[in-house]
Amino acid sequence: MIIVGLTGSIGMGKSTTADFFRAAKVPVHDADATVHDLYRNEAVGPVGRRFPGTVQNGEIDRARLSAAVLGDKKAMQALEAIVHPLVREREQRFLREAREQKAPLVILDIPLLFETGADARVDKIVVVTAPPEIQRQRVLSRPGMTEQKFQQILARQTPDDEKRRRADFVIDTSFGFDHARNAVEEIVKSLRAA
Repeated sequence: MIIVGLTGSIGMGKSTTADFFRAAKVPVHDADATVHDLYRNEAVGPVGRRFPGTVQNGEIDRARLSAAVLGDKKAMQALEAIVHPLVREREQRFLREAREQKAPLVILDIPLLFETGADARVDKIVVVTAPPEIQRQRVLSRPGMTEQKFQQILARQTPDDEKRRRADFVIDTSFGFDHARNAVEEIVKSLRAA
């Protein structure tokens, strides 16, 4: 089974690209979606104890948590020390199930693939990219996003040019959905033939 790491900086179109892999019948483990689920389940207790005031109605309020950690390196490290092992546990379960189902290829959709060292756990890397002006436009059009928040997020991410340098495959989403979908289909075809 070939394990492919899918990554890309904020606003590059990684989630849409992951959907194209799903449409091509490739199992996808979404680290972000896993974190969101953990914030309603296993992570509520430990995160709530470490960051008081972040639990609302029995789940982690992501806006409050973001306010508590963004721009604070030690707080972010404390949060990651709680959440990353839980995400890894779910990832291991996903890989076990995929092997049992004899999947030839799987995707680990990990936004911070390089930053967390997860690139060492994959066989191939797909980086989703777009020009900086398109990225900026996409991100700043999101509800609640500010220039400051965007810059803080970018500061935590490996620069796009470095990601592209370290990739086995690069998908530029600025050319539209059809281009990205075709690129995904070509990657899937070449990896299944490997």
